[in-house]
Amino acid sequence: MAGLTLIELVFFIVIVSVAVAGVLSVLNVTARRSADPQLRKQAIAIAEALLEEVETMPFTYCDPDDPNAGTANSSDDCSAGNNEASLPLGAQANAASEMRGSLDTPFDNVADYNGFTIQGGNAGSADIGGVVSVPAGYNASVAVAQEAFGPTGVPSPQVPAVAALRITVTVTYNGGSDSIVMEGYRAQYAPRATP
Repeated sequence: MAGLTLIELVFFIVIVSVAVAGVLSVLNVTARRSADPQLRKQAIAIAEALLEEVETMPFTYCDPDDPNAGTANSSDDCSAGNNEASLPLGAQANAASEMRGSLDTPFDNVADYNGFTIQGGNAGSADIGGVVSVPAGYNASVAVAQEAFGPTGVPSPQVPAVAALRITVTVTYNGGSDSIVMEGYRAQYAPRATP
C-alpha cells in the first residue's frame, strides 16, 4: 500500500530519461562551441595586427623607392608609375618585386597592401623575419581605397580622398563560415617622409 506500482515506476524512469537527455544535449552543444570565443579572439588579434602594420606604413606623394620621394611637392612630381594617388592602388612600377615577407624588398607604403591576401599556416603568411603571422585555419585579406573623411560643412575641414585611405582587413576562420572585418583610415600627413 505504501509502495509504487510498476506503471508509476516506468513513468518516472521515462520522465527522468527525457529530462537527462535534454540536459545532456545542451551540455553537448555548449562543449562543442566552447572553443569559438578563442577562435574569434585569435581572428581579432590577426586583424588588429595586420591593420596596425598597414597603418604604420608611409603614405607619401611618391613611392618611397622613387628618387623624387623626399622632395616632391605633389603627386605630379613623381617618376612615371610611382604616384601614390594613382588608381588602382597597389605596388608601383619600380616596386614589382616587393613582397611583405622580404628582407630585401619589403612593402614600403600603404598602397602596396591593396589586394594583399594571406593563406594561414604557410610560408606565404610569414612577416619580415620569417615568422608565420597567420596560423592555419585563418585567412586574411587587405583592401585599400581612397576615401575622404571628416565632418562636412562650410568651411570644410574634410580630408580629401586623394589624401586619405580607408584600409579594410578581413579575417576568415572556422572553415570560412565566420569572419572579422576591421577598418581604419590613414591620412597623408607627412607626404615626403620616407622610411
